Amino acid sequence: MKKTFSILIASISFSATYSQNKQEDIKSIKQMCGCYEVEFNFTETFQATKDTTHKPSPTKKDHGLEWVELVEDSSNKLVLQHLLIVNDEMIIKHWRQDWLYENTEFYQFFKDKTWKFEKLAPKDVKGQWTQKVYQVDDSPRYEGTATWIHEDGKDYWMNVTDAPLPRREHTIRKDYNVLERRNIHEITKYGWLHEQDNRKLVRDENGNDTEIAQEKGLDLYVKVEDSKCAAAQKWWKENGKMWKNVREKWQSVFDQDKTIELEKSVDNKPLFSHLFDLKPTATKEETDKIIDSFIK
Repeated sequence: MKKTFSILIASISFSATYSQNKQEDIKSIKQMCGCYEVEFNFTETFQATKDTTHKPSPTKKDHGLEWVELVEDSSNKLVLQHLLIVNDEMIIKHWRQDWLYENTEFYQFFKDKTWKFEKLAPKDVKGQWTQKVYQVDDSPRYEGTATWIHEDGKDYWMNVTDAPLPRREHTIRKDYNVLERRNIHEITKYGWLHEQDNRKLVRDENGNDTEIAQEKGLDLYVKVEDSKCAAAQKWWKENGKMWKNVREKWQSVFDQDKTIELEKSVDNKPLFSHLFDLKPTATKEETDKIIDSFIK
């Protein structure tokens, strides 16, 4: 009897700890919302290939003003939409990140516009959060699962996963087709940071990888007054409904639990161009038709 009682107490205590940690996790994720002055830094570090003709990408340093909107807020899912503000007025729908608690279903990037469905056991994601990152057109990009850490004055999440080439690379590089990303998201006194240690890989049809170089990335998000991002907040109120339709269409694709392979372009235009050309009043039928045309 005493043994049974002890097990019960331990189980209750264990559950309480998970609940407390989860609330801390949610607080950390929500701290990434708001208005930020952002500094983007990337540089190629180690060359792995012996090819003497290899030319590293130029070091990239950029900056901008970005609004991060909390689009969905539930106990097991948080959706954060990034909006880039250019010249104080022009708004560019940027990347999106979804955070799912104890998620078991993944679309892992393979190569060449292909993502393979994978399902994990619940025990393998206990207490973890999946970060799902999407392209500007809300098509899949990369995702991974890990535990948020709140220890020794640190507040961060770290994961390693495969991804397509970033926009800064795919227009200038054809010598690799997978970017293995080690992503660290850390909450700081000034806002938050996104640190990356990446490997540039050539992957063949059998999934064999050859590393050609490594890369360091550091994006700094410095919190400023929300009023500085008023233009983005206004834009989202006007355009949010259309993009909700886009998210719902993609979710119907993800719910099929099978490999996703996308066309690079349709009518000589990439997916984001088709969607960006639409008016905020575009119907769900219009956005559905566009997305369907890109799914192989």
